[in-house]
Amino acid sequence: MSNFGFSQLRVVNPYEVAFREARSAVGASAVLQSARTYLNVPEAVVDSALVIGTTGVAHRRLKHPFLRLDQSKQLISENAASIALLFGSEKVGLSNEDLSYCHAIVNIPTVQENTSMNLGQAVAVCLYELIREPTDTAVLRAREPATTEDLERLTGVLSDALVSSGYTKSGTVDSTTEKVRRLIRRLNLSKEDTELLLGMLRKISRRE
Repeated sequence: MSNFGFSQLRVVNPYEVAFREARSAVGASAVLQSARTYLNVPEAVVDSALVIGTTGVAHRRLKHPFLRLDQSKQLISENAASIALLFGSEKVGLSNEDLSYCHAIVNIPTVQENTSMNLGQAVAVCLYELIREPTDTAVLRAREPATTEDLERLTGVLSDALVSSGYTKSGTVDSTTEKVRRLIRRLNLSKEDTELLLGMLRKISRRE
């Protein structure tokens, strides 16, 4: 939980000795120290607007909305202020009664031959999915995007190189330039990448 920025741990009817003597990962002791214990599930989730249960499904017939973990993000984001993720014990998971307090059920896709996961690993996978961004979005946030002016400069230099190399035929300059413009925008280039490509193209053009 601490690895992924979550701090509110609620434990239902824990085995007191093991729970109180547990040792956390480095830097994560505050999560255990501040954990709250409850006698039952309804008490633990009473203030939650959205309760999402987790299960390997197995042979159950569920009457809840069922989502794969990677499909649950929109539902969770719409209720971000008050959400509970409910995990069962590692041995038996969530009971049917436990699941009756859930608004929806999520499942981590695993091979059918072995749907059961270690509890700590299941928690980690779920929390990672909640905080992760799509790879392309994360990369774009970490760099300065190219401006329209940058992209037009690149379009012009590449279009000129295509004409001088003979790739662009007479009478197709405008249509080829439009294709190049659309292509360059699909690449989601950063400012740094644009300057690098401009330098390469100019060097190639000079050599010709």
